[in-house]
Amino acid sequence: MKKNWLLYLVIPALLCTAALPACAGKKMGAYLFTFFNDPTHSLFMAVSYDGYSFTAVNDGQPVISGDSIAAQHGIRDPHIYRAPNGMFYIAMTDLHVFGRQRGLRQTQWERDDKYGWGNNRGLVLMRSKDLIHWTHTEVFINEAFPEHFGELGCAWAPQTIWDPAVGKPMVYFTIRQEPGGRTKLYYSYANEEFTKLETEPALLFEYPDEKIQVLDADICPMPDGRYFMTYVAQENPGGIKYMISDKINHYDDYHAEQIDTEPRGCEAPNTWKRIGEDKWVVMYDIYSLEPDNFGFVETTDFKTFTPLGRLNEGVMKASNFSTPKHGSVIQVTKKEARRLEKYWSTK
Repeated sequence: MKKNWLLYLVIPALLCTAALPACAGKKMGAYLFTFFNDPTHSLFMAVSYDGYSFTAVNDGQPVISGDSIAAQHGIRDPHIYRAPNGMFYIAMTDLHVFGRQRGLRQTQWERDDKYGWGNNRGLVLMRSKDLIHWTHTEVFINEAFPEHFGELGCAWAPQTIWDPAVGKPMVYFTIRQEPGGRTKLYYSYANEEFTKLETEPALLFEYPDEKIQVLDADICPMPDGRYFMTYVAQENPGGIKYMISDKINHYDDYHAEQIDTEPRGCEAPNTWKRIGEDKWVVMYDIYSLEPDNFGFVETTDFKTFTPLGRLNEGVMKASNFSTPKHGSVIQVTKKEARRLEKYWSTK
């Protein structure tokens, strides 16, 4: 087994100025898939050269252990983003759901059950220029913004996108603002070094039914300059919905239909573009299955969605890993993918 504790410091890279997630001048030729799993609560990476079959680096073992970077000794919900400044950002939830069973704490959750499921307060932010050497910082929402979020119930599933109007990474995530409250979606701007959140979390949108919890937003730039946001509404069953907006941080284009194809609950959507094609894949976590699996739909117009089946049950394949949870996919160059594979094959 290869060691999984490695975490490195990185020197800031030279900047590029493209407004899209992939830097200008780089020819994308592969895909990088990040995910975690319940047994390890750690970060995994997998590579694909065709966008259909993924192989995990490090012989299917974690590339960074959750207990090396998180206060609760475990991470969840890793989201990777390729920024126009030449950097890669990963944002994760600082939470171990099996902390008591693993002897990490005496209680089911970090705090009293009145704060709700998970009831964590921390996010893990990481930055890299080469996908191998990473800086990392923990941000605690209750400490950073005590006036309005000092008693928050949870902070989950952070994701990152570059706001070209602000010139900074926008981190958006799920918050339960107070004990007993409902989860809603918020956003905040981080500094470029990805070491802190600089603005108090603000609402990303208001769901039409205030009784329904919403979570797990994912924002994808569209070819026409607008933004396609998928998210989860915990209805019956909970599933994937979408909105479209010309503003990166405000959404009110409500669509009642769910775009997943599952009869039971799904969460954690992520939308990524196929290289050289006008096709986008919406990937989601089917948490209601035993064991967990991923589902996929594909779109060319952000209105109609063609089912691609589940992982290893349709056209999407995983060769050396199983039961991934809450994943994300970005485009990388072949050189970047091969460098990553080579690095972990020799560690």
